[in-house]
Amino acid sequence: MRKYLLSILIVLVSFLNIQAQKPKTPSSSQIYESIQKLNFLGSVLYVAAHPDDENTRLISYMSNHVKARTGYLSLTRGDGGQNLIGPELRELLGVIRTQELLAARRVDGGEQFFTRANDFGYSKHPDETLTIWNKNEVLSDVVLAIRKFKPDVIINRFDHRTPGRTHGHHTTSAMLSMEAFDLANNKSAYPDLVKNVGIWQPKRLFYNTSWWRYGSRENFDKIDKSNMLHFDIGTYYPLKGLSNNEVAALASSQHLCQGFGRLSQRGSQQEYIEFLKGDPLAGSKNIFAGIDTSWNRIKGGKAIGDILYNVENNFNFKNPSQHIPQLLKAFQLLQNIEDKHWKTQKTKELKAIIEMCAGLYLEASADTNWATSNENININIEALNRSDLSISLVSLNNTNNLNISKNIVLKNNVKYTFKEVIKISANENPTTPYWLSEKGTLGMYKVNNTDLIGLAETPRRYNVDFNLLINNVPLTITKAIVHRYSKPEKGELYKPFEVIPEAAAKITEKVIIFENDKQRDITVVVKAGKDNLEGFAEVCLPNNWNVYPKNQKVSIAHKGEEQTLVFTIIPPKNESEGYIGPIVTVNEDKYSKELIEIGYEHIPFQTVLLPSESKIVRLNIKKKGKNIGYIQGAGDVVPESLQQIGYNVRVITTDEIDSETLSRFDAVVVGIRAYNVLDELQYKQQQLFDFVKEGGNMIVQYNTNYRLKTEVLAPYDLKLSRDRVTNENAEVRFLNPEHPILNYPNKITKQDFEGWTQERGLYFPNEWSDEFSPILSMNDKGETPKNGSLLVAKYGKGHYIYTGLSFFREFPEGVSGAYRLFANMLSIGKEDLKLEAKLND
Repeated sequence: MRKYLLSILIVLVSFLNIQAQKPKTPSSSQIYESIQKLNFLGSVLYVAAHPDDENTRLISYMSNHVKARTGYLSLTRGDGGQNLIGPELRELLGVIRTQELLAARRVDGGEQFFTRANDFGYSKHPDETLTIWNKNEVLSDVVLAIRKFKPDVIINRFDHRTPGRTHGHHTTSAMLSMEAFDLANNKSAYPDLVKNVGIWQPKRLFYNTSWWRYGSRENFDKIDKSNMLHFDIGTYYPLKGLSNNEVAALASSQHLCQGFGRLSQRGSQQEYIEFLKGDPLAGSKNIFAGIDTSWNRIKGGKAIGDILYNVENNFNFKNPSQHIPQLLKAFQLLQNIEDKHWKTQKTKELKAIIEMCAGLYLEASADTNWATSNENININIEALNRSDLSISLVSLNNTNNLNISKNIVLKNNVKYTFKEVIKISANENPTTPYWLSEKGTLGMYKVNNTDLIGLAETPRRYNVDFNLLINNVPLTITKAIVHRYSKPEKGELYKPFEVIPEAAAKITEKVIIFENDKQRDITVVVKAGKDNLEGFAEVCLPNNWNVYPKNQKVSIAHKGEEQTLVFTIIPPKNESEGYIGPIVTVNEDKYSKELIEIGYEHIPFQTVLLPSESKIVRLNIKKKGKNIGYIQGAGDVVPESLQQIGYNVRVITTDEIDSETLSRFDAVVVGIRAYNVLDELQYKQQQLFDFVKEGGNMIVQYNTNYRLKTEVLAPYDLKLSRDRVTNENAEVRFLNPEHPILNYPNKITKQDFEGWTQERGLYFPNEWSDEFSPILSMNDKGETPKNGSLLVAKYGKGHYIYTGLSFFREFPEGVSGAYRLFANMLSIGKEDLKLEAKLND
């Protein structure tokens, strides 16, 4: 068993290749599998709405068993989800989830594509979804993906016939796929796209159905399946030492920010797809029925196939390099093929196989992972031929200014290294996710460069072309410039090479709450993108706010270092809100963006440039109680937000939950999804309830009703549901206007529910005991009232509060009403202390 687990671990490491820029070092079995895929000329496109929607079992099966080129089109990047591994939300969460999808595809062998649709949060119906998404643009992007990828088969993850039964984004993805299936071959549909990519008609369209579509396995067993195909997706791959289900589990486990890490599965398992439209199957059990997936598919392909099938059938696992002469001959023939699509795709695959068979190691590593425009960068070049073939490095060049002749014979297993210098263009744009370069809308990202639409990442601008001569056949292999370095505790590491601005700046707090008219210091951090940065920084404010000093000098000696500046903000006397942002002036250039770094071990290091701005709110807020204990759940910024309005907040671990620790607090707040992610919390419930009984307040924020660590969430009966109100502007009705939580110490009005973002709340309780008082009622259009968003119960001398309201989303957006309501929740019961103090006087 131990040896088995070790072998799985070894395969996992080779599969994941966490440092995505690291040069591949494939085994013979991986080379052989690449040749098998090279010899299959068919493709499948899987379509759904979000990262982690994809069925990795089916994607892996199509890629690794069928050997088809397989892609996943996710309409969104998952920006509206939660984050179980860190504080990033919205755009930054979308960056993480994009990379998690790419990590999953590196495991299951698929490719990844997107549309410009922005995941604005949960939607209950396609009608709502398409009022926020620009249907014409998203449909255009789906058509574009089909025309570029040219799939023979499309498989929808969701059912287009069941609007309102699942997430509106889900059903919309299927509906748009159905429509795009017909439009992709219509020259008059999106004619501007036809010029660049042509038209394409997929052969057939399926829906990836399952027993859950019919309510139970028993119901599914009874239905007529004559219109379906099924596959045993538990098939075992001896070349991998893994079953298809094990590969799929490794792939889906890359979605860590959504808590998708899971156990692998083994054994036979059936997967079903239902035929929807296109060429009928006519009784065939083959998804590619009627499609020639051999080299005979393309004109001139037979001669290429004769060579490559022979390589596959007689593959030398001990010495793959012996096949290179045949591979080169096929490569030369391929260059004469008229079909541009297959020529481009198979040339890419064949070049990679030749590189692998020769054991070529080609790398261009910069001394740094960052550079600024007009800067000279040292590049370390390494070239190694680990075969007996005659291979020469003729020259090195890139699209910028590198063009160096070498004419060196790469002898077997002799490493050749060179140091070169490249100059970053004077007008080079900084590296950042292309879909975040310009401000979009709630439902759509803005992408002006149509060549980028659909791509998973921003293409790397700085590469090195290794121009080779292999057996007298010219071949160019391009490598992106990376930064290779090491850490004593981690070994060899890689980061992408990126261009950053000369200066970046941020205000450390994204929301700054002024609970009165007292001035307050804020911190501006300036980061240098180059050595000897000199300039000055200032802070832009709304008209009725003031700042001192007006500007401060910036002087930073070394690239990558930071300078911290303190400005004093003077708020107005009355309530007000707006946005502030730092501006750094260097010579005559102004910089107003923040450089954000995202570093998790399961995805490549990411840098993101976003406008640097913080919301400032002058708020009249009252509060009682001072000391708050916070039990962190899945991750949020609620503790920092409460500190903003003057609370002393201490984050406590489950180990620290005891009567002595709790006695120091006026209230304890439990973070979002804590009862989903903290196993130990189930053993601490009674101590928390005792704290309430002795006069403390306990506020529990939302949890999902799936995988709860305990069913005893409250001192009284309470049951969670999937009830939610997704319209952030839904009417809020007060069930008990005289309740203290709506009146003390702040008077809560309907105005406090204006300006909310993404949603009202989620996973409200729908059953509770009589001890609870429901405070608010709300619902989405056409639905029954939901009264479980805020429940309050007196327990002993204190109060227990359960709320599904999305404070974790509202606080980072500076929604003043959310702060006022939460202050009342923390203060409940403290009015008695106020009366007692008056009597004592």
